[in-house]
Amino acid sequence: MKKQHQLAYQAIKDVSKGHHGAITKLLVIIGVSRQAYNKGLKRQETVWELRDQRLKERAQYWFDFHHQGIGAGNLLENLCQDEQINFPVTFKQVRRVMRELDIHCQIRKKKHNRVKQSEQYIQDNVLNRKFKVTAPNQVWLSDSTELSYGINGEYKVRLSGVLDLYGRRLLAYNLSITETSAAEIQVFQRAFTQAGDVHPMVHTDRGTAYTSKSFNQFMDQFQVRRSMSRPGTPYDNAPMERWWNEFKLRWMDRHPMAKTYPELVSLVEEGIIYFNHHNRSAQRNGLTPDEYWNEAI
Repeated sequence: MKKQHQLAYQAIKDVSKGHHGAITKLLVIIGVSRQAYNKGLKRQETVWELRDQRLKERAQYWFDFHHQGIGAGNLLENLCQDEQINFPVTFKQVRRVMRELDIHCQIRKKKHNRVKQSEQYIQDNVLNRKFKVTAPNQVWLSDSTELSYGINGEYKVRLSGVLDLYGRRLLAYNLSITETSAAEIQVFQRAFTQAGDVHPMVHTDRGTAYTSKSFNQFMDQFQVRRSMSRPGTPYDNAPMERWWNEFKLRWMDRHPMAKTYPELVSLVEEGIIYFNHHNRSAQRNGLTPDEYWNEAI
């Protein structure tokens, strides 16, 4: 029986108190027999119905927790880790619940290619889209993206980051006015300070910050292997591009625009904590980037 029918029967019972014959008249109006009414009124919810109700409640909770930015796959991973869900849940169930709740993951924004000019310190595309790694600190990706803040978004800054390809964990970030070699040196200095004595392959695009003399001299001291995307080919750095895209779509766009620079810094910090500590994925066996990364270590 549908929940609406039970509520309707209970409403008939409530409004008919003290009114002789009211139940009979209301049942005639809605076309329900007295036998069906009595049976429905006394009926208890089944185990399936109770589980379905709990599943919908928790699905809505996790969808809202992730700022309406996850699809059925990631929602399933969160439900499987949910202590309040003590029964098996399938992908098909999650898709059905999402349809019934009318919740949808917003489609990712399309990225437009930009052709990079050739610079002095050009490296080959050694990574060559081999995005599967078996341990932390084997491959680091780096890139920067533009963020806006102010009353009308009139101020612009660059957010630079270093992403460990294993588990898609952001190791370090830096905010600067423009994308300069000094800004990229600073973010990599933070990454190496955190990671310790490691020698990963470092993959970037061919922006002037990464092809400058100062940046390349800085990287030489860490004995890393360099790799660069081909001109006009953002897919060569696809995991980093996707991380930025989801960071903006699922975090920045779902919060009010920061009015001041300190507000922007706080919002970015909270977003990175969210993606590193709370963003579960089937590609990581239902783990967050931090859990996946630390499990390997």
